[in-house]
Amino acid sequence: MRQRGWAWVAMAIAIALHVADEATHDFLSLYNPAAEAIHRAVPFLPVPVFTFPVWIAGLTAGVTLMLAVSPAVFRSARWTRPVCYIVPVLMVLNSVGHVAGSLYLGRPAPGVYSSPVLAAAAVWLFMTTRRVK
Repeated sequence: MRQRGWAWVAMAIAIALHVADEATHDFLSLYNPAAEAIHRAVPFLPVPVFTFPVWIAGLTAGVTLMLAVSPAVFRSARWTRPVCYIVPVLMVLNSVGHVAGSLYLGRPAPGVYSSPVLAAAAVWLFMTTRRVK
């Protein structure tokens, strides 16, 4: 059971590293124009555009929340099991998106450098969740 808890903590740290990677490589300069273009093409789709302070505060709160619920993951609280499946799937998709974006752009996209760490932590969390009842 403790292994899933450590995998959860590693996932939170990997997300924090990924956020730092995106922040230091100006992720919003790529994301916001794409979000605006998507919203123009599909007006009913709510695609948010962020200022840096709001974006970084939201992600910091998310990582802080992950770390705050770590004791519940270490105890294998019932509600954590689905979360320990959903978060890693989303983070693998996030990682793949950064790699695909880099290939599309022909240059490293913000967040691509930390994507392998993010994906590795996600796989570890997913696999430990499958093993631990």
